[in-house]
Amino acid sequence: MARIAYQEKVLSKNDELAAEVRERLASRGVFALNLISGPGAGKTSLVERTAAWASGRLRAAALSGDQATDNDAKRIRSAGIPALQITTGNECHLNAGRVLDLLDAPELDDIRLLLIENVGNLICPAAYDLGEAAKVAVLSVAEGDDKPLKYPALFQRAELMVINKLDLLDRTDFRLDRAIANAREVAPHLDVLSLSCRTGEGLEGWYRWIDDRLGRM
Repeated sequence: MARIAYQEKVLSKNDELAAEVRERLASRGVFALNLISGPGAGKTSLVERTAAWASGRLRAAALSGDQATDNDAKRIRSAGIPALQITTGNECHLNAGRVLDLLDAPELDDIRLLLIENVGNLICPAAYDLGEAAKVAVLSVAEGDDKPLKYPALFQRAELMVINKLDLLDRTDFRLDRAIANAREVAPHLDVLSLSCRTGEGLEGWYRWIDDRLGRM
């Protein structure tokens, strides 16, 4: 019982900080996305593609979470937008406090879009509100199409599921229809996009989704 009480206390404090993050981002007109996936599903590639698309359209920046190294932030900067690395050490997720600490960083001045790349993990990050406007669950065809059934909390809390690496579809047993059906079984509200960051297939749908959400602000 003590462990459960402690976890509830931690999440309660995190929710307070997340509310502050959300309020501050909203006051600045910033649309923030929390990208969550297992390792290797393609979050960084999706952020890189989005950075290239945003160039000349709107000011964007990224926060990249990882347990070690700043490799992802370097990749994102090379793609054309400011990126700050959050190194979590033994922690398997980002939390709202870490995001709040960076809101006044000059790299985030005058942005409209903030891409938060969470630590590669399908479980822990789903429980932590970062103050984002929406969670995005990223799944790749190199994984099992039953992932939404095995890790339902993420898909239930996400607004969108992105299925990445379509270019590998014919080399796997992954079935798009089954993955979508499994996701909708646990999260009927979920929007779904299928794409390939490698070839560019389907990325226009992702960009339109962002544009649509920006237009609602």
